[in-house]
Amino acid sequence: MSSRARVLVLNSALGPLDYRVPHGMTVEPGSIVVAPLGPRQLVGVVWEPERMPSDAEVGDNRLRNLLGVADVAPLRPALRRLIEWTADYYLAPPAAVVRMALSSSAALEGSRTAIEYRATGLVPDRLTPQRAQALERIGDRQGMIRELATIADVSDGVIRGLVKAGAIEGVEVDVDSPFPLPDPGFAPPRLSPDQRAAAARLVADVDAAAYRTTLLDGVTGSGKTEVYFEAVAAALRAGRQVLVLLPEIALTEPFLKRFHDRFGCEPVAWHSGLRATQRRRAWRAIASGEARVTVGARSALFLPFATLGLIVVDEAHETSFKQEDGVHYHARDVAVMRGLFERCPVILASATPAIETRHQVALGNYAEVKLPGRYGAAELPTIEAIDLIEEPPERGRWISPRLVNAMRAALERQEQSLLFLNRRGYAPLTLCRTCGHRFQCPNCTAWMVEHRLTRRLACHHCGHIEPVPRLCPECQSEDSLVACGPGVERIADEVAVLFPEARVTVVTSDTIWSPAKAAEFVGRMEAGAIDIVVGTQLVTKGYHFPNLTLVGVIDADLGLDGGDLRAAERTFQQIRQVSGRAGRGEKPGHVFIQTHSPKAQVMRALVTGDAEAFYAAETEARQEAGAPPFGRYAAIIVSSEDQPAALEIARAIGRSAPRVEGMEVYGPAPAPLAMLRGRHRYRLLVHARRALDVQNVIRDWLGGLEWSTKVRVAVDVDPYSFL
Repeated sequence: MSSRARVLVLNSALGPLDYRVPHGMTVEPGSIVVAPLGPRQLVGVVWEPERMPSDAEVGDNRLRNLLGVADVAPLRPALRRLIEWTADYYLAPPAAVVRMALSSSAALEGSRTAIEYRATGLVPDRLTPQRAQALERIGDRQGMIRELATIADVSDGVIRGLVKAGAIEGVEVDVDSPFPLPDPGFAPPRLSPDQRAAAARLVADVDAAAYRTTLLDGVTGSGKTEVYFEAVAAALRAGRQVLVLLPEIALTEPFLKRFHDRFGCEPVAWHSGLRATQRRRAWRAIASGEARVTVGARSALFLPFATLGLIVVDEAHETSFKQEDGVHYHARDVAVMRGLFERCPVILASATPAIETRHQVALGNYAEVKLPGRYGAAELPTIEAIDLIEEPPERGRWISPRLVNAMRAALERQEQSLLFLNRRGYAPLTLCRTCGHRFQCPNCTAWMVEHRLTRRLACHHCGHIEPVPRLCPECQSEDSLVACGPGVERIADEVAVLFPEARVTVVTSDTIWSPAKAAEFVGRMEAGAIDIVVGTQLVTKGYHFPNLTLVGVIDADLGLDGGDLRAAERTFQQIRQVSGRAGRGEKPGHVFIQTHSPKAQVMRALVTGDAEAFYAAETEARQEAGAPPFGRYAAIIVSSEDQPAALEIARAIGRSAPRVEGMEVYGPAPAPLAMLRGRHRYRLLVHARRALDVQNVIRDWLGGLEWSTKVRVAVDVDPYSFL
């Protein structure tokens, strides 16, 4: 056993450091340790010296002792190889990737207890309406004060008052209590012949316990979840763990319910909405192998699974799997690499697969399983385009007469409708009709979005919020502010005027910000307490409402703006997904797409259902342009609060660009969002042929330059956002 250890500490500015292993302490590669750094103590991971070279060798006599070893299993070799690959491919500091694997600092500590609260059955003498509501909604649930307040939709003070009154009591619980074990034989579904054939292929991959990536390509409502659940059941029978990735936290709650119905208990959840004690419990259970199935957001990819036997990426086409801050990784691609390192199968499930995924199938790198029809009696909805030039809405309105009539007919049949507009708030722009002043974010080059429900102007890029002023700040005119363009709140107001008797709900990330809120929305829809939903992309996927028969897309052209190379593909995916919410039960579904360009290729493909022709044309256009997946892009983003400093470094990077065959460098140019969160931004775009090792070129290029600490230079390999 060596008395020396190379440690990767959780400080992205530092490389690996060497430490002495004191007598009596045992460490190995992957051990999580506490190391001194100056007066501080940092968590780090022991690494193989040959895989993590140090900049400078230090003699044994100058080494400082490690201070301790965490009482958890070392990070396994497969996870360490994934960390190395992610750092290398996305040009990120290895410590930044390790930080994602050690995302719960509390998990590294010893056993713990916490105080949770539950109702005692006692009714207090002073029973206010809020107290009565709290006791009714809490029922037999147990949790922290804030959790119970959220469940009851009351303030923390109401719960504390009930504690003082004796109606709620505290109980000590072990924060690491075991999770229930899912039963693969609990409630097996009745599968159609197509589903059985698809499930058999996926189960065979799990039984083989070897790496393979399979695209599960099924139309909306075809039962993809039930099919890959059979692969989950096979992994459980083999005693192995499963990871299911979902693109949105709001999708977690509906998934948990479906999982519970199939396996008799909920899986372990992992997302940003968990409190620290929940993250600790989940992390430790995953690391020990006790957590058999984990469902989570993209960050769950780096959790320390003990016996990972299957990875499922649901809605694998979703762009939200791309991380836009910190380490710019794409969870779909990293999931495939984790499957390779873990030697386990990976399932990419989607009704609208990304062109990159389809290309891998064409090359033979991925297998493909198709589900061409909906399950049972359900049929795909009929889709019609409404030409807004030929059939414009009434003046001052946004819903065309044909769609209004269809909504009225749905209400008369007591069926539910969904209106889709991927724009939060009431209006995307507010201006003064007297002087023309436009409200812009002080921190970003973006317009402030009016949110009439909260009476605020908000920036959707940095989160800046300010009240809607009574006077124009430029000319001091009163009552001169006018909202321009529609957001979902404005559409909801229009629906309320058109159908005053209808029960309308707005569904966006402003209203559905947690799994609990999503569960409440699902419950109201299933109970028939909502007639019309007005929502953003949050409602385009994952939900199954048999009584929802009508979908209206308010502005199908919205996603085509901005010049993004994936704009047409993303528009097709989004509208195809939201169309798939209609007619999922026995009642037929109808979809109306409002557009100014009904003859555009993407609109024709949506109406005719000819996805293959659309994908073929898009793929051919990408190939001609050398765009992904046939070429490679990397963005270099230079930012600083000091605009001249950012411009100077951006120009220096541009001047020093290497001349490499098969690679072009464009820029620098101001980013479309030239200022974001108070920082001025410039972008360079690297375009390279597929075979070029562009990471090494960029690493050598930027490694030869220096810049001050007030300037940040970030590299986004395979960018999805061009803002």
